[in-house]
Amino acid sequence: MKKYILSFVLLAVSSIAFAQKHDFALIDAYGDQNREIGLPKKGEKRVVFMGNSITWNWVRFHGDWFKENGFYGRGISGQTSYQFLLRFREDVIKLQPKVVVINYGTNDIAENTGAYNEEHTFNNIKAMCDMARYNKIKVILCSTLPHKGFGWNPNIKDAMQKIRSLNARVKEYAKANKIQYVDYFSAMVSADGTQMRPELSEDGVHPNMDGYAIMESLIMPAIKKVR
Repeated sequence: MKKYILSFVLLAVSSIAFAQKHDFALIDAYGDQNREIGLPKKGEKRVVFMGNSITWNWVRFHGDWFKENGFYGRGISGQTSYQFLLRFREDVIKLQPKVVVINYGTNDIAENTGAYNEEHTFNNIKAMCDMARYNKIKVILCSTLPHKGFGWNPNIKDAMQKIRSLNARVKEYAKANKIQYVDYFSAMVSADGTQMRPELSEDGVHPNMDGYAIMESLIMPAIKKVR
């Protein structure tokens, strides 16, 4: 028994050391900003956007829109839903927003942190919804954008099929649980259904300002509905 306990302790210590060294989710990436903005003032109805580089670029390209509306972007380039879930408490719950907008899926399907498993990604999304709703935060789920493929991982040949499948599943979940769902995909997919409309992106993955304009026109009514 003593040997077992010692082995368990050593394993725990080594796991903590590994996590601290590698910081898989970059949990404190927004730490300084989060501490600076603190808790909401009386009457403040802040909105947090959780996401990856698509969210990060959105703030970079149109920061005034975020600032004017009391929106906070918490996007980290390259991240998957696994990493969102790990930093969800720090970057969403502790900020006590009225609403969280969750943008997910692109990097899961691109296999940035391992082989894609729709069930696991879907469960990560549900777990974030559970955490938000337990903390009285309204959730808006957004469809994964259309992507023909990913320049950094050309081995993914069936991206659109996987995106459609995940979107359909999340949309059904949102409807069953009375969660707002915003369909960027349908508004941004090309006429032949194979990719994002070319005029909305320079690389087929990240929206340009025209792409973000469409996203803003769709997300604003959803936010107003639940805020």
